[in-house]
Amino acid sequence: MPHARISEALRALVFEPDPDEELHRTLDRYYAPGYTHRSDGRTLNREEFAHMVAGVRGQITKGEVTVLDEIRDGDTYAERHVFHLTLADGATQSREIAIFGTFAEDGRFQNLSETGFDVAVDETR
Repeated sequence: MPHARISEALRALVFEPDPDEELHRTLDRYYAPGYTHRSDGRTLNREEFAHMVAGVRGQITKGEVTVLDEIRDGDTYAERHVFHLTLADGATQSREIAIFGTFAEDGRFQNLSETGFDVAVDETR
């Protein structure tokens, strides 16, 4: 089975979600049942992660992700990307994110840890 990629998960979950697909089905494609997500020191279990994604996806009207670096070695994954998004209120955000994690045996993410920082749009293109 092919391994998940965070850029594909971001597109499917928040930047280009299929309005006919329920969130839990999209999550099931990319994240293992025991998935944990750590972001800037805070760890979420899969249920908490799903709740966070549900809240965020309702606020984002447009988004894009550009992968800068990505590597997989066995069940270990590392990726660095930049995203640009527009919120429903018109605000924009651009961030560079570094992610490290592991895959479950079926190729879905088992856990991911991420950290990032804001960047100016002209710094990322």
